[in-house]
Amino acid sequence: MADLGDISNHIQDSISSLRFLLDLSLLDSPQVKMEKLEEGLCVLERHLERFESCVEKQEEHLKDLKELEKLSQMYLEDVERMKDNVPPHMPQKNSSASGNESVTNQSEADVQPAQTENCKKSKCFIKEMDVITVQEFNGIPQYMKGRVSYDQVNSAVHSINSAVTFKYKIVHQPRKTLNNQSGKLRRRFQDQETKDTKGQYFIVEDDIREFTQMKVDKRFQGILNMLRHCQRLRELRGGGITRYVLL
Repeated sequence: MADLGDISNHIQDSISSLRFLLDLSLLDSPQVKMEKLEEGLCVLERHLERFESCVEKQEEHLKDLKELEKLSQMYLEDVERMKDNVPPHMPQKNSSASGNESVTNQSEADVQPAQTENCKKSKCFIKEMDVITVQEFNGIPQYMKGRVSYDQVNSAVHSINSAVTFKYKIVHQPRKTLNNQSGKLRRRFQDQETKDTKGQYFIVEDDIREFTQMKVDKRFQGILNMLRHCQRLRELRGGGITRYVLL
């Protein structure tokens, strides 16, 4: 399809031809003059129709471009807003702990380097709790959240993951590679096992106290309630011990 410039040139040529015919009309008979003028006007009319059709299509195209510009601006604003509000905790699934509150140095020293090689086996996979998403946090009832922030909840998640990882590294480590203190911890962990925890990953409050820097206080208990609400863990009581089982 010709563009507006080409059609405009055709229109100018048709007008010039009509002017030329009028200048030479004195040499033609009235009948011939009228036929030539009608023919020239028909050509000019066809060019004008093409011109109008092209203008309409260009207007539609311009309208589409304006809509596209508006959408692009909206997407750009959304991207800028997301870039300025990236949460410090992103949901992820892996087999390594990445908590802000790490396991104490003394406890880590009890685990022998030999466990690194041993844990390459599939049976040494250690489950972790996924962090809470912003949408999940917003869905927690306000009476349950209190003054606890989104970051504090996920900091607790990382601490629990650190404790679980440390505990089950000892559980999975061959008994003969454990020193006295690690051996005592392993026996304690085994004593806490029940038929309901078989194949499950769980910790108790003593694990949080010993293997992390987090305080087991009223606020922590509130966070545990939120994690149960978000189906990250469940409580299993028995023998005077509350076990927090990862889901």
